[in-house]
Amino acid sequence: MTGSDPKADLTRYLQEARDAVLWKLDGLTEYDIRRPLVPTGTNLLGLVKHLAAVELGYFGGTFGRPSDDQVPWDEADPNSDMFATPDESRAFITGLYRRAWAHSDATIRALPLDAIGHVPWWPPERNEATLHHILIRLVAETNRHAGQADVV
Repeated sequence: MTGSDPKADLTRYLQEARDAVLWKLDGLTEYDIRRPLVPTGTNLLGLVKHLAAVELGYFGGTFGRPSDDQVPWDEADPNSDMFATPDESRAFITGLYRRAWAHSDATIRALPLDAIGHVPWWPPERNEATLHHILIRLVAETNRHAGQADVV
């Protein structure tokens, strides 16, 4: 057996979860990917938009590597990234998510697992995190939302 490469393992798990999220959209109509089926209003396209925002934030702003792509944020509505607006098409949102992957993957390749970043939206006294921590967090969050997509 060869030695383990933790960064490669985590990156592979993250990509598998990303692929699973987009797979949930396959074969569904525009109506179905936008239709909320739970009381919170969560819908499949909104989950994809949210995950794009999460990746751009954690792998971008946290490590001083902002992306040209940004998801609009409404301070008055902390869930504003969870809903696709009528002018945000499936192609736009999935394209944004794929560009977020590319940006995240570039950060992952460029930095060692012990690289320190600062998560801008965490309290200042607790906002320090390593790339390793962020990778684990994103693998878990993306898989959680893939499961949520099954419910929706």
